[in-house]
Amino acid sequence: MKKRSKVIVFASVAVLSVLFWGIVITGCDLVRENTPAMEENSTVELKSMSVLPEFPGAGEFVVGFTNKFLAFETGKVFTYEGETEDGMETIVVEVTDETKEIMGVTTTVVRDIAYLDGEMVEKTDDWYAEDSEGNVWYFGEYSEEWEDGELVGIEGSWEAGVDGALPGMLMPANPKMGMKYQQEYYEGEAEDMAMVINLNKTVEIEMGTFEGCLETMEWTPLEPGEREHKFYNPTVGLVMELKPKGGRTMIELVSIDIP
Repeated sequence: MKKRSKVIVFASVAVLSVLFWGIVITGCDLVRENTPAMEENSTVELKSMSVLPEFPGAGEFVVGFTNKFLAFETGKVFTYEGETEDGMETIVVEVTDETKEIMGVTTTVVRDIAYLDGEMVEKTDDWYAEDSEGNVWYFGEYSEEWEDGELVGIEGSWEAGVDGALPGMLMPANPKMGMKYQQEYYEGEAEDMAMVINLNKTVEIEMGTFEGCLETMEWTPLEPGEREHKFYNPTVGLVMELKPKGGRTMIELVSIDIP
């Protein structure tokens, strides 16, 4: 699951009190220590803080995934939920056995379907592949928007190698504090970037307490001022997303189905 704009608040999480570089989440033991100070209204140009990783070449990719922070396995299904002002959003992410060849690399199709109060509103096929060092690369997506059971658009779709688009790094194998990397590149359409801001976070959600989580901050120059923090537990994968601005938890993991 790469990026989402619809999810907003998950009601079951305790009251949030957030400062941009110093998060305190009541009841969730999410107090950041020893992180750089940056004001939310800082004029720092975040785009300049990230670079497109050097692509290793088609011959350097392997079959399947070993990256512990994503914890992808063929057939595994992750389910997330978030309460929004429009209703309950449910997001189902499935690591399929389907593949797509892009730029000479056999990528895996990871299907992401979003429902609002039980009705499908978005269906996305993301294309990922892991290199021989364990870094997972993002080669694009085909994204459908649905309304009242009808397809209404494919905005946000892109493919590496087409119209100047290039693959980015979804998740490094060995994240280090302060590491910055571009996750996707299709100029004017897909320019997400990320930075590692914590390597040992404890996250408490209804599903349980997850220790040793990686925390990343994501942003895009296409939406100035917007930030997302994501929390990945090694061996479990993504467990929660939140927006630091306003202290809004967007989604949290509610179940994992393992084949």
